[in-house]
Amino acid sequence: MPKDKIALLEKVGLFRACSRKELEYIARITDEVRVEAGRVLAAKDQPGHEFFLIVDGSAIVQIDDGIQLGPGDFFGEMALLDGGPRLASVVAETDMTLIVLGHREFASLIGEVPTISRAIMKVLAQRLRDAESGHTH
Repeated sequence: MPKDKIALLEKVGLFRACSRKELEYIARITDEVRVEAGRVLAAKDQPGHEFFLIVDGSAIVQIDDGIQLGPGDFFGEMALLDGGPRLASVVAETDMTLIVLGHREFASLIGEVPTISRAIMKVLAQRLRDAESGHTH
């Protein structure tokens, strides 16, 4: 297993509380993907099959005034959790490096690494609070 992938994962806030063993597991089930600016990463109203975590670069969530996402932010989890369509399109604003998990790998991650489950739930709760109060991101 490449040490550089584990080093990459260690830089991401979502994974900071993970043990070395958990990081090795995450490294095995994730793909590191590089995309060019302008690429549509998620399309509104389409089924979602991946979870994306931004390592480097930025993306725009095309909803309301647009929400900018950057390193450490993630998206795609809602469609994987509830099986519903994507709620918004997300487009790479710059060239990006992403950590990507397919549906099966995401389910495995949620089940095997409780630290990640709690972190994702915390972010989802904050997004819900923000939406209810009229704030974005």
